[in-house]
Amino acid sequence: MDARLQRRVQRYGWDRAADVYEPFWRTQLAPAQTRLLELADLRPGERVLDVACGTGLVTFPAAAAVGAGGSIVATDLSDNMVASLTAAASARGLTNVQAERMDAEQLSLPDASFDAVLCALGLMYVPGATKALEEMRRVLRPGGRAVIAVWGARARCGWAEIFPIVERRVASEVCPLFFQLGTGDALGAAMSAAGFADLRVDRLTTTLHYDTDEDACGAAFAGGPVALAYAHFDARTREEAFAEYLASIERWKSADGYDVPGEFVVARGIGR
Repeated sequence: MDARLQRRVQRYGWDRAADVYEPFWRTQLAPAQTRLLELADLRPGERVLDVACGTGLVTFPAAAAVGAGGSIVATDLSDNMVASLTAAASARGLTNVQAERMDAEQLSLPDASFDAVLCALGLMYVPGATKALEEMRRVLRPGGRAVIAVWGARARCGWAEIFPIVERRVASEVCPLFFQLGTGDALGAAMSAAGFADLRVDRLTTTLHYDTDEDACGAAFAGGPVALAYAHFDARTREEAFAEYLASIERWKSADGYDVPGEFVVARGIGR
């Protein structure tokens, strides 16, 4: 995997997905984000870093938890995600939230400057996940908490065929190791290798509900990691890819829509 290409795919892919990400994924990602915030146990006055912040689905609850006396620094590789979060923070009148475009593998932040570091469903997209974890530990004060959420094992994520479906049409190098951290004890092992102690790892079974074919395809293609590749599809290719994806999740369709199985892994480690 070419790391520079992967970063480019992620940066510009999420730029394209920024406007539709929340409508398609807010409800579906909530179980992982809720558990992450529970394990973080944020307190008033704390300073928190949210890595791969997206549009702020974790940032804003974290800001509420630390209150006006605390602060949140939210970082993302995507300019449009950062712009979206900045606009939302301004609209909410929040003065304790600062968003910056930043590579998770090179955090331009001081050592031991945060009480907690969060990364909700972003680490799978980072070419150098171990380096990113080491950076998170570096900026975390001794005794601070880092909480990371990733998607689980491929076999437990019913939507996983989206990647080969796209790759058959565009050689995009989209997340070739996407499910690696969610397999077995990989996330805990990676955090331990990065220097975190007192690890706790939770595995959550979940269901991704979509009311219609359009919602299921919109989330998979336009609102997620394959958005950049999808943007290059012509009308016929889109129609064929939609049909193939819907066939891959057909077994979970009912009169109420789709209930696609999924899994999250959420891990907490202590800085030292």
